[in-house]
Amino acid sequence: MSAAGAYGVPAESIIREGRAHGLFVHESPELVGLLMQVALDDEIPPALYRAVAEVMAWLQAIEGGGDVLEIPNDLPVN
Repeated sequence: MSAAGAYGVPAESIIREGRAHGLFVHESPELVGLLMQVALDDEIPPALYRAVAEVMAWLQAIEGGGDVLEIPNDLPVN
């Protein structure tokens, strides 16, 4: 699964349109593979907290400017 829960051509179209409108696209096949295992509307499993936090910190840095958030090393990884 990738952009907005789409696969293949629809996902590529969503990404292309986003880029055409100046949106940032974060690509991480590893993270996509892990998130594909999580059903929509389910909670993010603790094992993925750090990865999701890193993406959120990246978004904060590019959208808000300023300092990049530091991700605590003690996030659960059970």
